[in-house]
Amino acid sequence: MEPFTRRVIDIIKGIPEGRVMTYGQIAEMAGSRRGARQVVRILHSSSRAHTLPWYRVVNAKGEIAIRDEEGRWSQAQLLEDEGVEVDDHGRIDLSRFRHQPDGD
Repeated sequence: MEPFTRRVIDIIKGIPEGRVMTYGQIAEMAGSRRGARQVVRILHSSSRAHTLPWYRVVNAKGEIAIRDEEGRWSQAQLLEDEGVEVDDHGRIDLSRFRHQPDGD
């Protein structure tokens, strides 16, 4: 496994219940400021194998990025079950719910 991939997996596993992080935030913490798309790829390919809390990752605007309606609903429901407020447009207030490791 590539070091960047390992770091991404570890960061995602470290997102606490009731908090979210953005793809770009994770990429930067893992060592690649422009690696947000790689984070998406890692989530798609590794979520099951590594039991990742994939639903705690959102886009830079604090929006659920899944396009299909069922997937969006599922992610919103999982977040709401943890106390994260998701509005009718699939947005999360990052000022309230963003996880900032070592500064949450």
